[in-house]
Amino acid sequence: MPSAKAWERVMQLEPGWRVQLRKPHPCGNDWWEVVRIGADLRLRCLKCGRRVILPRRRVAQRLKHALPPGEAGGTSG
Repeated sequence: MPSAKAWERVMQLEPGWRVQLRKPHPCGNDWWEVVRIGADLRLRCLKCGRRVILPRRRVAQRLKHALPPGEAGGTSG
């Protein structure tokens, strides 16, 4: 179960934010862009463009960093 702090961070996310998750995508990238918010989050890989849907709980467990739009960092590569 994610901590209360992790849940709080996930609840602040909005479309356009960039997030770094603990488990990298098979392409080798671990930075994602939040595309849609709901019961699940739709994320787009910043390296290969693949879109995935993850439940909020799984995102809360894997979230390392979250950056609002316009903030430096989270580049693909």
